[in-house]
Amino acid sequence: LGRAQVQVNMDEIYSSIQGKTLLVTGGGGSIGSELSRQIAASHPKKLIIFDMYENNAYEIQQELRRKYGDSLDLEVLIGSVRNTNRVRSIMQKYKPDVVFHAAAHKHVPLMEDSPNEAIKNNVMGTYKTAVAASRAGVKKFVLISTDKAVNPTNIMGASKRLCEMVAQMMNRQCKDTDFVAVRFGNVLGSNGSVIPLFKKQIAEGGPVTVTDKNIIRYFMTIPEACRLVLEAGTMGKGGEIFIFDMGEPVKIADLAKRMIELSGLQVDKDIEIKYTGLRPGEKLYEELLSNKENTKETPHEKIRVAAVREYAYKDVVEHIDLLAELSLHVHILPMVREMKSFVPEFKSQNSQFTRLDGVN
Repeated sequence: LGRAQVQVNMDEIYSSIQGKTLLVTGGGGSIGSELSRQIAASHPKKLIIFDMYENNAYEIQQELRRKYGDSLDLEVLIGSVRNTNRVRSIMQKYKPDVVFHAAAHKHVPLMEDSPNEAIKNNVMGTYKTAVAASRAGVKKFVLISTDKAVNPTNIMGASKRLCEMVAQMMNRQCKDTDFVAVRFGNVLGSNGSVIPLFKKQIAEGGPVTVTDKNIIRYFMTIPEACRLVLEAGTMGKGGEIFIFDMGEPVKIADLAKRMIELSGLQVDKDIEIKYTGLRPGEKLYEELLSNKENTKETPHEKIRVAAVREYAYKDVVEHIDLLAELSLHVHILPMVREMKSFVPEFKSQNSQFTRLDGVN
């Protein structure tokens, strides 16, 4: 990435976690599993990993058991955040002190083709988990969000902006639970990121595919991102949307060239770089995360708080109830129209959605 790793005070984070019960939804995924590793190292009272995909959950379960044995009180549970009763029963049984909500559909092109699933899993999953957490007396709820929620151009980003609204709405409604959200950009090496794709393409002799020669992204390593999530979760008082200063954006084409060269090969001679065009809903660049005009400082120089509009509890609940009904019956166009009405900054780049009632 051409920069030093972001550092945080892990001793302070560990002391805030030690002796507590923590639940990580989506705990088998790229971010969720690394969060689980870092939490396990802090000697919690109990760590609960909740994931829909059993293979990922099994992998992190075996890894943590090998490393910590009986010294870590670990519970690995299979289920979906869409399932109201399943989520409620887990919250009531284990009474976690802190919930890290990482469960979500995150692949932009896939959600363009299945937008109802983004609503069901991301928005409704967040709402159901947040309600269950508040009723179980959870002290802190940390939502993992994304820079794609800033002026979204795709269904996934718009759904995550709705998740942030849910978190802020719940924070105002529930006095005993602090709800915060954490936004960051692309994570190196995560499932679906360019690094594993480029490695595979290089190993197969190319070509390495890049959507556009000018496309740029902000990047972090998975451990960096998770350390900052834990730091933001520790400092959060409720209602904040934390954003990270991820340094200068990186050109994907430059990243591809660097990886080819680090593999001991030459660009265009040994491995071709092929430009394939932007995918549905994909931006050429993401919004700047450290815009000081729209953010406030925190004690950590790499973490700021976004200044965003908040919505009334009644309005948000009515909106997500309608979205839930439309997504359940796969009424795609009315559902996307409703998303645009509530997230007016959502400007879809998908041709099938740009014509809805004249709303771009």
